[in-house]
Amino acid sequence: MSTSLSIPLKRGVLVDAIWARHAVRDAVLVSGAAALTALAAQVAIPVPGSPVPVTLQTFAVLVTAAALGPARGALAQVVYLAAGVVGMPVFADGKGGVQVVFGATGGYLLGFVLAAYLVGWLSQRGADRRVASTAVSYVAGSLLIYALGVTVLALSTGRSIGWAIAHGVVPFLLGDALKACAAAGALPLAWRLVGRSREG
Repeated sequence: MSTSLSIPLKRGVLVDAIWARHAVRDAVLVSGAAALTALAAQVAIPVPGSPVPVTLQTFAVLVTAAALGPARGALAQVVYLAAGVVGMPVFADGKGGVQVVFGATGGYLLGFVLAAYLVGWLSQRGADRRVASTAVSYVAGSLLIYALGVTVLALSTGRSIGWAIAHGVVPFLLGDALKACAAAGALPLAWRLVGRSREG
């Protein structure tokens, strides 16, 4: 199979504009995205009064989804969750086990799968080519994660939705804004570099 660029820059995802698709390569990329999410989870800062720590997971989830597309991006998060369910220490603070997925932070973890699909789908249609649309897609993915996360957080703790928002969303807004800015700069830049390499 040819390794030449065969996908127009107006459509497709970043990795397919760099390498031709192949089953082994896809498996490596999916596994790598899952591993990156696991590593990002270990950068965890506790939030006083909240069971949800600040991590780099959302950045890893959404950026890899943008690069891989909807199916592979979501599959990477399924692999990540599966690794945690069987007990591997891939969740924040080196935790693992099914109880984490069905615990207070489980909604965020399940939200990773849906958000990865959404961001990958948007990127496949060109959302990651420009700064503004990249930022919008990142925000959309983050909102989906928050929606599931807050719902499960409230149900699992017996607290109100207002409490869940105050402890499961508000402390993370500044960090997510910074991550959105980083993604909005990195992804369009990567596409410009790919375009230059094609022209060269």
